[in-house]
Amino acid sequence: MHFPTHTLDSAPAEARRTMTASAAHIGYLPAAVAKMATSPRLLDGFMKLNALFEGGTLDELSREVLVMTVATRNECHLCVAMHTAKLTAIGADPAVIAALRDQRPLPDPRLAALQEFTLTVVETAGNVPDERASDFLAHGYTPEQALEVVLGIGTYTLSTLGNRLTAAPLDPALTAFAWSAGQRTA
Repeated sequence: MHFPTHTLDSAPAEARRTMTASAAHIGYLPAAVAKMATSPRLLDGFMKLNALFEGGTLDELSREVLVMTVATRNECHLCVAMHTAKLTAIGADPAVIAALRDQRPLPDPRLAALQEFTLTVVETAGNVPDERASDFLAHGYTPEQALEVVLGIGTYTLSTLGNRLTAAPLDPALTAFAWSAGQRTA
């Protein structure tokens, strides 16, 4: 299946506003956005969900841990590169970044609880055993944040599957953060 890499001129009219906003926010039009524009509803849906997720009560580092957990699980090279860049920009511990990219348990107990909870929500389709939920809450997270984990999983499942289906390429700005499934950090 072929998905075009749209420009503002070739994109469906309903996608152009979102594409313009994305390019203004990032500084260039990401190839993933240009490909997702084939479905203006998918593109707009992702952007709206992402805004809701980013506006939640999870702190920025926790949100990025969740995104990377979903991205590596779903083997989205693009999301892993993009969110490695974001983690680097916010000054995240390089050991945390490496563990996320390698799909290893995190060295920070609180973030490790979030990572484990996220994977458990996905693996159990939300039927999280009481002990896993209790562990998540014992690390300072709240019931509201447990539901925000579901929002984040949904948002980034949409993104990772869309990127994989459209074969969205890595943007040149992210080359330094390239990743492929099974790759281990040195």
